[in-house]
Amino acid sequence: MKDRLCNLVLGVYCALMPIIGIIWILSLLDYANISLIDAQVTGVVLGLAAGAAFLKHPYQDKPGWFELLLALSAPVPWLWMSVNLEDWLLRMADRPPEMWVPGIFALVMMMEALRKSAGGVIAGLVWIIILYGFFGHHMPGVLEAETFPPAKTVLYLYADTNGVPGIVLNIVVGLVLAFIIFGKMMEISGAMGFFNDLAMGLMGHRRGGPAKVAVVASSAFGSISGSAVANIMSTGVVTIPLMKRTGFQARYAAAIEAVASNGGQVAPPVMGATAFIIAEFLEVPYAEVALAAFIPAIFYFLILFLQVDGVAVRYGIGGLPKTELPDPFKSFIAGWLYLVPIGVLIWILLGLGYRAGLAGLYACGLLFIFFLVRKRGLPSRQDWSGFFVGSGENLIPLVLIGGAAGIIIGLMNSTGLGFQLSLILTEIGQTAGILVMLFLTAFICILLGMGMPTAAVYIVLVSVVAPALTEMKIPEMSAHLFIFYFGLLSMLTPPVAIASMVAAQLAGSDMWRTGLVGLQLAAAAFLMPFLWVFNPAFLLNGSWQEIATVIFTAFSAGMIIGQMTRISGIGSSEGLMILFLLAATIFVGGATIWFGQTSPLTIATGCLGFGIVYGLRKYADRRTKEARAK
Repeated sequence: MKDRLCNLVLGVYCALMPIIGIIWILSLLDYANISLIDAQVTGVVLGLAAGAAFLKHPYQDKPGWFELLLALSAPVPWLWMSVNLEDWLLRMADRPPEMWVPGIFALVMMMEALRKSAGGVIAGLVWIIILYGFFGHHMPGVLEAETFPPAKTVLYLYADTNGVPGIVLNIVVGLVLAFIIFGKMMEISGAMGFFNDLAMGLMGHRRGGPAKVAVVASSAFGSISGSAVANIMSTGVVTIPLMKRTGFQARYAAAIEAVASNGGQVAPPVMGATAFIIAEFLEVPYAEVALAAFIPAIFYFLILFLQVDGVAVRYGIGGLPKTELPDPFKSFIAGWLYLVPIGVLIWILLGLGYRAGLAGLYACGLLFIFFLVRKRGLPSRQDWSGFFVGSGENLIPLVLIGGAAGIIIGLMNSTGLGFQLSLILTEIGQTAGILVMLFLTAFICILLGMGMPTAAVYIVLVSVVAPALTEMKIPEMSAHLFIFYFGLLSMLTPPVAIASMVAAQLAGSDMWRTGLVGLQLAAAAFLMPFLWVFNPAFLLNGSWQEIATVIFTAFSAGMIIGQMTRISGIGSSEGLMILFLLAATIFVGGATIWFGQTSPLTIATGCLGFGIVYGLRKYADRRTKEARAK
């Protein structure tokens, strides 16, 4: 009885979240003459996510009566706020107890649900910000916060659109939710199998084939899924065992899948829905964001592809027999329809100019029609449950982190901490130089981003560190993509490294060893943001000569990184060579910064990089032969 009731409540909560989101994005309430504001809808969704988290992540092995009580209680204060919000807006300054007392319960239960669903690191960070909001006026110097009555602070976080039910939750419910649903429909409809089969047919027989399949399939599916973990669980269950079967060590198989799946979030056109969020914050067309992110994404996967090939050469790993692989032509003919919704999505966004969330739902609807055609019948009860409940389960941490981000942003603004942090970073940039400030900013992005989904990472960081970068005259697009990339790299950076952790579990590998290999394979992602800050031509912001030159030198440097895996680990004497090659990579890749964007020395440096690559290949081949002979 207890187990069935817990499962029923969890299923209802998870199913209601996407259903409410769909109704809201499609503006279906307008047809019923029901007028609601954003905070009323997002508050209900947040309450459902908090309640579902207690059942999804129980204190014991499975949920009991205590978890059920918490699950039934968690949505109540948020529903209370939603029902009364319009009336409260007219008398917010009065702050009677019936306003702020439920807010205490709502915030405490949301934070505990956040801890259970997203981990103690992010919850601990938010609790520190909350304590600062109440006691920060006791801090010395620039860290001294503005003083507010506790009831005002609670109500500000609970029911003000600058707090929890504010812009962050609006973006999660009105935009990210649509692409979570789209990604789930891609998974249920068989689109993921299509991408895997097509990549397997094209790459599976090549040297290190399964690893190259992971790179190709993850770049295609990851852009839409909106979650590196979901990408790993979709593609990794296929590619990781195949990589291990063909000879890749477990740590390499896990790291390749983690880095490839994480990279899907930087790949246009969708970029895990973050492209649309960046466009909203910058108030620029979505196409401008996708275009700026295009070259970095190409380099991310190209260099990873070269590194994978280098590992395969070093360990003598071949591909799979063609007889075991699907025919790529037949795979394409059988599943080309799955490409149509993506094309329609782009056309609706660029050609018709629709809102991103609405475009995502329309594309999802078209994919659903194709699913019905292929299935030749109505979806089963299991299909419906997998779609709605599965989408809701994916939304739980996103919605809760969106609420937590509202706390961070709200208290950053109300206490003045956000302004002070930006001021400190700006002063560091003015005294120590932009490069030092960028290193510190990258560290903050990785630290704050640990354990957070892609979209939530960017939303938090854009309010904390982006103003300092733009204050230093860094172009806005360069600044926003800089914090986006480093926030995303927190998924690969120990000690948290969620992407590496999940992939390591699938591969049966040690998380720390997987994380260290992942850092090596993601080397290009750590270097490229510095390049486009100093040379926006890398983001296609410049003349064609400037763009061509920076792409040439960056490609030369990328080739060096791609070849480094051929010698890494061959012997202890290669340690110094790795450091030399890393320095050579920075020197060659930054040639447009050192010598100017059109200088002959820049072109010569790029050519020098290709010379280093040629010599490195010869050296690596010789050492590999010697190592195998022993």
